[in-house]
Formats: sequence, structure tokens, C-alpha cells
Amino acid sequence: MSVNGDQKSMEVELQNFVQQKQRIVQSIEKLPGDASTRSYYRVKANDQLMVAMSMEPFSELGLNVPFLAIQKHLHSCGVDVPQVIDLEPSKGLILLEDLGDITLLRRLHEVESVEAERVYFEKAIDALVKMHVYSGPSFAKSEEERNAIEGFRLKFDVKKLMWEVNFTMEHFFFKHLQRKINDADLKIIQDGFTQICTELDASPTVFTHRDYHSRNLMITGHGKDERFVMIDFQDARMGPPQYDLASLLRDSYYQLDEKQIEDLVHYYLRRMKEEGAEIKDLAQFNRLFDLMAVQRNFKAIGSFASFNNRRGNPAYLKFIGNTFENIRRNLKKYPEFKKLKEVLFYHYYF
Repeated sequence: MSVNGDQKSMEVELQNFVQQKQRIVQSIEKLPGDASTRSYYRVKANDQLMVAMSMEPFSELGLNVPFLAIQKHLHSCGVDVPQVIDLEPSKGLILLEDLGDITLLRRLHEVESVEAERVYFEKAIDALVKMHVYSGPSFAKSEEERNAIEGFRLKFDVKKLMWEVNFTMEHFFFKHLQRKINDADLKIIQDGFTQICTELDASPTVFTHRDYHSRNLMITGHGKDERFVMIDFQDARMGPPQYDLASLLRDSYYQLDEKQIEDLVHYYLRRMKEEGAEIKDLAQFNRLFDLMAVQRNFKAIGSFASFNNRRGNPAYLKFIGNTFENIRRNLKKYPEFKKLKEVLFYHYYF
């Protein structure tokens, strides 16, 4: 079936699904896709706007499908996430409240001062602190809820973090750039990242969003009614708190200057302390923040390359330059990773 035929078929399924609950469908609009394999539609029915998310059918899992299980848990913990209106597991359809089109990234394009920029990031950090402090396994309302969330049993350990490193080696260096890297340089890369990932694995953990950046925060309302709503949280798992903070402040899509990043890290630490989760070893926290940013940014480069390799989607390749610059700026702070920095950038630029 053609792409247009697939879309038409999906729109018919959506219309039937929405009308089951005595709603009259007025319009269905396909929304621009994100980096995932899910698709989204804006539906207007009975003068109400909603967003339909289309994914693989999940009849066997039902309410325990990761998106729904985590959405329910985060909502119960006071984290602002989209409201679920209805679902059809056999069709892979979930109907959500419409949060509009304003992401944090889009709002940041309107800021005219460092101070205004910082206010937005502080609000994003407020939401993140709420997740880190109040959404771990101990905050599950029941054993059933705890068991339903696989992310509580998954962790960013050495094995997972190094899998991500090797994913980037495969998709970016070997497939996209078609580099042939000698054994000595490969050993420097493997040894350097193994050291980084081992340090990260040894750090305390929180329930991490896993993809907390400026495109995955929706901003709705104004003033007292303004909301910072997390989306794309279905892959959440246990990991260092620096994982989400590095995703936000060392974003591939939006570059902050170093002073702003330093101030916002301090803000995160202060907010954690205010919520009773004080982090006392500040030097160690800052080191792990930098090392986490290196690993997280390296993983993002692999993802961007894989979208082109696997799906023929080159749209994210333009973010690789900024992302590599984040890695360079962090690695140069630490003399013990001098060889890693040199080898990575030699094979990137030559």
C-alpha cells in the first residue's frame, strides 16, 4: 500500500475509534513525526482537540505497555505528563490531551536575554527534580504498579552504556563516515569509554526520563496556568541523575554557554537539597555530569546516524557538529582522556 494509502487507512481507523464514544469527528490532521517509529494525529471531535498516538498493537500488555504504565506512575507522583483520554490496544492507539505545538526548544527561540533563557531552564529543572526525587520504585502505589514498570528493573550500567558507545561506532564511524580505524585507536576508544562508563555505573541512581531535552518538554498556558509537560518518557529507567541533566543542558538541539550551564547545575543541586535529596560531593557530581555528557552526546550521534542508515532520514545529521563540540569541550577538561579526545576527533575530521 502507498504512503498515502497507509495514512488514509489510519485516518479511517482513528475516526472509527474516536466515534465509538459518541464523539463526532470534525477533522484529523497528521502531525510532523519525531525521531521514533510512532506517528501522531491531531483530532478534533465535539469541538475538543486531542492527539492520537499510533504505535504497535499492545493487546497482550494492555495498561502495562510502558507508555501507559509510566504515565500512570508519574502522574500519581505529581509529575506533569499528558492526560490519557482513551485507548484501543488492538489497534495500537492512545488518545491524549492536546498539549499544543510549543516545545521548550520553540519557546527558547523567542528569548532575548540570558536571564529569560535561564528562567525557562530553571522551570525545566523544577520538573526534572520532581521526577528524580518522587518517582523512584519506592513511590509506586502498589506492588502491581512496581512490577508493571520494567524500567525499575533496568539500569544504565556499564553493559548498557558501552552498548550505546558501540552503537555509535557502528552507525556513525563505520557506516556513515566509512572509517577504517586501526586496532590501537580502537583500543584507546574502548578503554577510554569503559573508564567513563565504569565511573557512571558506580554512581547513585534515580528514575531517569532517558530523553529529557528541549523537544520533549511541552509548554502550555501562561502565568499561573503555565505547564511544563514531559513527553516521550516510555523508555525511562534507573540511572545517574546526571543523565537527564546532561540531556537537558548539553542538548544537541540548543547550545548554552558554559557559565549558564554552570549556574543551572548549581540550581539543580539547590533544588535537590530543598526537596530533601541533597548531593554533598559537589566535585564528584560535576565530574560525573561532564562524563555523562560525553557518553550521552556520543550516543546521540549514533542515533542521528542510524536514522539515516536505517530509515533514510538525514534530518538529524545537521546536529552532529554541535554534539561533537559538546564532547570536545568536556573531554579537554580531563587530561586522563587526552588520547580519547585526540583519536575521536582525528577519525571525525580527517
